Amino acid sequence: MNKSVFFGAMTVAGLVAGASAAATLDDVKERGKLNCGVTTGLVGFAAPNANGEWEGFDVAVCRAVAAAVFGDPTAVEFIPTTGKTRFTALASGEIDFLARNTTWTFSRDVDLKFDFIGVNYYDGQGFMVPKALGVSSAKDLDGATVCIQTGTTTELNLADFFRANNISYEPVPIETNAEGQQQYLAGACDTYTTDASGLASTRATFETPGDHIILPEIISKEPLGPLVRHGDNDWGDLTRWVLYALIAAEELGVTSANVEEMATSTTNPEVARLLGAEGTLGEMLGLDAAWAKNAIASQGNYGEIFAKNIGEETPIGLARGLNAQWTDGGLMYAPPFR
Repeated sequence: MNKSVFFGAMTVAGLVAGASAAATLDDVKERGKLNCGVTTGLVGFAAPNANGEWEGFDVAVCRAVAAAVFGDPTAVEFIPTTGKTRFTALASGEIDFLARNTTWTFSRDVDLKFDFIGVNYYDGQGFMVPKALGVSSAKDLDGATVCIQTGTTTELNLADFFRANNISYEPVPIETNAEGQQQYLAGACDTYTTDASGLASTRATFETPGDHIILPEIISKEPLGPLVRHGDNDWGDLTRWVLYALIAAEELGVTSANVEEMATSTTNPEVARLLGAEGTLGEMLGLDAAWAKNAIASQGNYGEIFAKNIGEETPIGLARGLNAQWTDGGLMYAPPFR
């Protein structure tokens, strides 16, 4: 009797877990669009252009997911979130997917019940100061006023850094990057601290970017990546492998320009599986065979997305660094498609 009850409970739990896992994908398909949480505006990563269309490095991941699910990269509604509102928006179901320069940490994964699907940018926290301040190291900032976004790992890292170096600071709390930029340029703070990529993005929008420097210290590890809710296992798998498809495509030489040709002419078995010419990978995800091909065709591979939005030829001017492919000494590495 006890054994019967035990297995009955396991069956019910399994059914509930299965229903939960499928819920987000079902909701997205029924709605006909992906609700994607992004930042309130960070040029190069996620910001509306002059026509009001969202574009950027993180936006491209959202559009790639939409292309994989619907075959249409425009089937996305972008929902701006702040450091404080992003997790509530995801937990409540207001958004299906959060792609917003968010650091993967233990507590966010375990305590807040989110699943990070991977890392799309390896970063670290830095400091930006006006050249006129005459500071060349973050350790020279004793007594400085610091613009800092609340509800972020940046806030905690800042406290740790100043405490470890036995120096003091006065925080100037901000909610958004736009507010931080405004306060910094108005002289309300001596320095602005956030992820180094965010500082480069912000500085690129200044009238005279050369009047500001990013100090050499990187005081933290900030693995940034998209995330979904715990329990949505099918949805987590889908979004994770879309990101990996973009990364693998670069390694395998698949681009937005040649993806259609390679889908029909490749002799590389892994490329054939990735692009749906062989195997049933799409079926395993609940998608059609062209899911990865559609994502790559619409956004390009990881390297194309990086170069277009934040690379060295853009005003942001970021080098690949740790975000190079593993074959080029970086950390970008996709598991095998088989």
